[in-house]
Amino acid sequence: MWALVADDDPMHRRLLEATLRGWGHEVLLAADGAEGWELFLRHERPLLALLDWSMPEVDGLELCRRFRALVGSDGHPRRVHTVLVTARSDKADVLRGLEAGADDYLTKPVDRQELYARLQVGVRLLTLQQSLADRVSELEAALSRVKQLHGLLPICCYCKSIRTDENYWQQVEHYIAAHSELQFSHGICPGCYHKVVVPQIAAARPAAAS
Repeated sequence: MWALVADDDPMHRRLLEATLRGWGHEVLLAADGAEGWELFLRHERPLLALLDWSMPEVDGLELCRRFRALVGSDGHPRRVHTVLVTARSDKADVLRGLEAGADDYLTKPVDRQELYARLQVGVRLLTLQQSLADRVSELEAALSRVKQLHGLLPICCYCKSIRTDENYWQQVEHYIAAHSELQFSHGICPGCYHKVVVPQIAAARPAAAS
């Protein structure tokens, strides 16, 4: 999974990069909050974001607020799991970070095992969010297909053909199949069997006998 590291400390930035790459992540690096914001805007996929709190121009708290306010091209909130990584350890600072929209909070120096465990939680959450988003898209597409069959349809009162938007007449089963995922199998109902088929059989018998 992709991970964004935004930290103005080059040593800490490189350390996080090496650690994340060693765990199989693709890494985006930003030397400050403004660069981190630009990278985030250009990246559409689910993202882990490790953010330093104190950075010039745009700090980690402001990045968290911006991340939470932004929606993707599908109209849904962007899928990003943010972790503030900072030397601030006061309880008040932790609360400020979480209130700004951070999903997690780690203090420097970062313990590798704790970082790994926290990121695994983030990966699971992002994977679940992606799965739910895919299901929602499937349901929206299905509802869209169903809605295509709503409204007033011109239908012939004799042969029951339907007039399409292109002003062509089409058998009802062909029209429905073209506007949904339904498939038809043909049979004969009892009423039509006695009304249509039996007379045809009876009419054919004299000709066969002669």
